[in-house]
Parts: sequence; C-alpha cells; structure tokens
Amino acid sequence: MRFHGVAFASFAGYAGRCVTMAGLMAAWVFSAAAQTLPPGTHSVDDGSQQEVYRRQVEAAESALERQNYGQAEAALKLLAAQNPKDGRVQYDLGFAEERNGEEAAAAQAYAASVAALPQFAEPRVALGLLDARDGRLDQAHKELLAASNLASASVDLRARALRALAHLDEQKDPEAAREELLAALKLTPATPDDVLMSADLADRAKDWADAATAYQKTLNLMPSNVDAEAGLAHALQKEGKLDQADAVVSSALKEHPQDVRLVAQAAEVYAAEGKAAAAIPLLEQLRSSDPKIAADPDTTELLAQLYDVSGDNAKAEQLDLQLLALRPNDPMLLDALGSAQVKQGQDAAAEATLEKAVASRAAFGDDKAWGAAEGHLAFAASKNNDPQTCLQALAARATVLPDSPTSLFLQATAEDHLRHRQRAIKAYKEFLAAAAGKFPDQEWQAKQRINLLESAR
Repeated sequence: MRFHGVAFASFAGYAGRCVTMAGLMAAWVFSAAAQTLPPGTHSVDDGSQQEVYRRQVEAAESALERQNYGQAEAALKLLAAQNPKDGRVQYDLGFAEERNGEEAAAAQAYAASVAALPQFAEPRVALGLLDARDGRLDQAHKELLAASNLASASVDLRARALRALAHLDEQKDPEAAREELLAALKLTPATPDDVLMSADLADRAKDWADAATAYQKTLNLMPSNVDAEAGLAHALQKEGKLDQADAVVSSALKEHPQDVRLVAQAAEVYAAEGKAAAAIPLLEQLRSSDPKIAADPDTTELLAQLYDVSGDNAKAEQLDLQLLALRPNDPMLLDALGSAQVKQGQDAAAEATLEKAVASRAAFGDDKAWGAAEGHLAFAASKNNDPQTCLQALAARATVLPDSPTSLFLQATAEDHLRHRQRAIKAYKEFLAAAAGKFPDQEWQAKQRINLLESAR
C-alpha cells in the first residue's frame, strides 16, 4: 500500500538503470516460463502481490479504525483503482468518503460494492441511509428493503434496515411503518426510540389511547423528552382529557419554554379549553423571537385560528391573507378568511371568498368540512342580500349535513325574501321546532313573520 506515487516511480527508475544484458535475458526467460505455467497454478510473484495487496487493505482498515479517514481514503482509492470489483474495498472507501463529507463519491463506492457483492448487506444499508438523508427516498427504500431481506445479513443489520424503513414510511404509510417496526422488534430488543416511534405511529393512526400509553412509557425511559411530552399532551387532548393534557404541557413548558412544538401544542390545548387568551401570547412571543417560526405556515395558521376564536377578526384576516399568498387555492384557508370577513361586515367580499372555497370540494378532503363551508357561504349571502345563493348553498350543505336551527332560519328568511310564502312558513315552523327556546330573538322574529304571512292569504 505504501508503494505508490513518487516513491514507487523512483524505485522503478533506479532498477531500470542497473539492469544488465544478462539481467534482461534472465527476466525474459522468467517471463516466458511464467507464460507457460500449467492452468490453475500461480507463480510465486503472484502470491507475493496478493500478500502485498492484503497487507495494504489491512493498513487502510486500520486507519479507518483509528478514524484517520483522510489517510484511509487515499489508500483505498488506490486499491479500488487496482481492483474495482473488490466489494469490501469499495465499501471501506465509501465509508471513508462519507466521513470526509464526500457523499456523492461515497454513494458511488457503496453502489460499486453492492454490484460486486450482492449478498453483502453493509453497503446496501449504508447506501440506503445515505440516499434517505439526501432525499432520494425511493432509492433508499429499495436498498433498505433488500438489506432487510438478506438471509446472509446479521440480525442487528437487518433490524437496523427495518427501523430505517419504518422511519421512511412513517409519514406516507404509517401502517407499513408499524409492521416494519414490529419486524425489527422480533429481531432485537426495543429501544427507547422504538417506543417513541410506536407512539408516533399510533398517533398518526389516531389510536389515541395506545399513543398516550406509549408516550408515557417513553417518558418513563427518557424523562423530559420533548417529543414525548408534546405527543402525550396531543393524545390526551384528542381523548378529551383536557385537564391531563394541560398539566403535561404546562409542566413541560416550564422546562422548555422556547420549544416550538411544545408551545404550539400548549396553544392547541389551551384553545380546546377555551383559553385563547392564554395561548395567543405564547405564539406571539415565539413568532417574534424567531423569523423562521414567524414564517412557519402551521404556526401562523394556528395563531389565526386563535385570533378568530378570541374575536380579533382583523388580525385573523391579516394572517389568513398571508397564508393565502403561499397557498392561494387552499379551501380551508379561504373558508377561514371568508368567516373573518363576514364578521367584520365585509359581506360581499366574504361571499366571493366563500364561493371560491366551496368550488374546490375535492380539495377539502372531508365532505363535512365542505358542508360547513357551504353553511358559511349561506350566511354570508344572506347578509349580502343574495337569497338565491343562500338557498343554493343550503341545498348543497343538506347533502352532507343535517339541518340545524341556523340553517333552517337562513332558509326561512331567504324564502321569505323571495316571496315564497308557503315555503317560508314551513321553514319558519321547522326552525321553531328545532330551536326549542335556545334562540329567543330569532324565534320571536319567526313567530311574527308566520303570523304576517298566514294573515296575508
């Protein structure tokens, strides 16, 4: 391994200058003899070259063990050039290059190792992890899946590949991730990270009880783990255990007051408890302290929702407009903006905004959310003296949601406005039956209109 570069060239030059004619003849005879060796045999010189190569590999691997990655890489590049199909040398080279920050070169070396030794699991796992880190997720999934199925791979390596697959699938395919994590746990014992991942996967599956249990186990193993604290508060909130969620997140905030996820989760819990006044200052302070957080759409959207709940419609509208500049066709944002506009008396603008929102039914991803937006459009149209649009919106709402006192009152007033006397009377009476004394002002108005409409026969 050491005979390379200038030193090796100088040695060869000196030997050439000392060769005599007899030496040349002897060299020729030796060469000829070598060419006539019986098949399957090797010369002593071949054996010595193999021994030199072996020692060079050992020296390079020793440099790797000492974490002298620069020296190891230089040596391994020469060895890989000398024997490009040596899969173990290619793997060692990729390992050194990756530690030296040369990820593109490392990926090439790992791929060469896989091609040379298909049953060698280490380069497959290394390449898969490297691809995942660099965003080549499909390639990463392919390599890690292949490694996890290699019978020649060690149990630990297969388990590592399965855990990496679970992390890859966690977002887009939680069920596959759960199966991969369970397969890994059959090979090696669970770690605290495994418990946390199982909690996150249960959370994604909306299995709130299992998620809460797993998050609590994680905290028993890793006290004060922020991800587990935020996850536990979220799962408890979804279970409707708001007091417990409040206790968890409030305690965690005392220790990690600047943690983005905790602050956001605390704001969500406080909002669910009707404590918008407690949640808003948290988010405002967090956004003012970090420009990245201020630009984060999720945090901005949560604050806009809290402004809406607290009645600060102007601020809610301002943030909704900022978000719509990034996502101009988001129907949920359009619905939120329209609701903020109608609360400020911007009835025509609200109607136009909400018409745009409900036009993208498929983008809602939830028919009930779309139906609720149709109800908001009906209210805005009623305020804007547009009874025909109001009735159309109510008819659309009725395809996915049952009638409510509010929708029935809007229907009655719209029919009344259009001078549909019998329809208006019927709707007013249905409203009175559904209201049952809970809307005294509107009920008084309905009774007055029924009397007038019936006396006009």
